[in-house]
Amino acid sequence: MDKHTQPQPGPEQPRPVKLDHHDSVRSHVCQQVSTEVARLERRIETLRLTKAPHAAIMISTYERMIDRKKGFLKNWDMQDRAVY
Repeated sequence: MDKHTQPQPGPEQPRPVKLDHHDSVRSHVCQQVSTEVARLERRIETLRLTKAPHAAIMISTYERMIDRKKGFLKNWDMQDRAVY
């Protein structure tokens, strides 16, 4: 009977760090957060045009979310890249 054996894994080899990926990740995160901010700003404008009973609470919540997202971009020095 022929047994197929898998080679045993050796000691962990350190993976090379590719620093060029860091900027692409930062750019992607910045773009995502900027898109989320723009989407929340559009929701706020829509809510201001409606007479929903809880619109003021929702607007306030969205404004806090926007402030936190913009604060995140500022803390990580991504504010310059952000497009709202």
